[in-house]
Amino acid sequence: MKKIGKFILSLCLIAGIGFAGFMLGTNMDMGAKGNIKSRQLTSEMASLKELLDRNFLFDYDENKLYEGSLKGMFANLGDPYTAYYPKEEFAKLMENLDGRYKGIGISVSNSKEGLIKVIQVFEGSPAQEAGLKSGDFIKAVEGKDFAGSELEEAVALIRGEAGSKVKLKLLRVSEENPKGEEIDVEVERRDVKVDTVKSQTLDLKGTKIGYLRLTAFDDVTWDDFKDQYAKLKNEGIQGLILDLRNNPGGALDVCLNIADTFLDEGVVVTTEDKDGNVVSEKSDKEFDDIPMVTLINENSASASEILAGAFKDRGRAKIVGEKSFGKGVVQKIFPLDNGAGAKITISEYKTPNGEKINKIGVKPDVEVENKNQDLDLNENDFTKDNQFLKALTELVKEIGNKK
Repeated sequence: MKKIGKFILSLCLIAGIGFAGFMLGTNMDMGAKGNIKSRQLTSEMASLKELLDRNFLFDYDENKLYEGSLKGMFANLGDPYTAYYPKEEFAKLMENLDGRYKGIGISVSNSKEGLIKVIQVFEGSPAQEAGLKSGDFIKAVEGKDFAGSELEEAVALIRGEAGSKVKLKLLRVSEENPKGEEIDVEVERRDVKVDTVKSQTLDLKGTKIGYLRLTAFDDVTWDDFKDQYAKLKNEGIQGLILDLRNNPGGALDVCLNIADTFLDEGVVVTTEDKDGNVVSEKSDKEFDDIPMVTLINENSASASEILAGAFKDRGRAKIVGEKSFGKGVVQKIFPLDNGAGAKITISEYKTPNGEKINKIGVKPDVEVENKNQDLDLNENDFTKDNQFLKALTELVKEIGNKK
């Protein structure tokens, strides 16, 4: 597998963690037409600023006015993944990702309900101790209401210094209370270690099954994956269940390394930019041919979808679960001279068969709806996990076919 630059492939923000990958960009030449439009925009904004100065009754902060204008310009593009960041927010985005962070220990996304949804609550985190659960909706932070479209602003407010506390208003929906109940919690921010790889060996009547769950594709994930998978192999596993449920994505290079572990020579994913330039990322001919089944759900996104899509298209692993999220675009980071920056969608990716993922998702080979909405994947209670049990059944078939 060749070395590539870092690209952002995350569905969501982590409350306390920066994005898992990026590629630095430079200022772009807009061309003559772009320069004309830019001058017209600058002139109109200057006229409106003068109009405010002459007529607006109250004092105002010019910096906030300027930053708000730029944020609005990016927001009106209609792409939830393209955004402008003032200096302080951009600094948080660019924090080095090393598997540690100051936060409360959750991953969140803009949900289909238009709310901020908790996708994961990390083990041993302050959020877990405070009682937050996967599936909770965050309605307010420090008394301020937030919609799903205001995800990044909410996350910036949730983040903070270790030892400080943040107040959240949650909406918790359950089968017993489908309208949901509001819950007020106070969570301490801490320096938390997040393990993105979890593994376990299961003995099924003499057949050893490896279970390996990836919660994200962070910079630390590749090394942890190699260690955990080697441990499973040393324990004599005859098949593997790779669990990508609730995995929001992360670094493309980590995803490609894991794909290369299990795929022979061929295309893993292709990306295409606005000019029609196509780049193909490929695996080499050396691979581990262990029987394998992969689990996904509606919260599996980006790098998770690349991996699942590659396994499905190339017939390497049966995909079990629910259709994935459908985040099939790549972002690039552009730092600005004043310390601010922008995150811009630059290309779209496709599976080896040329299938688009964005706003579509990856459809499982075997569709299985989660029958236990209160299931906590961190607890590894497989007896209550009907998706896992179906994956296990399919894997046993694969092992039998190989013998």
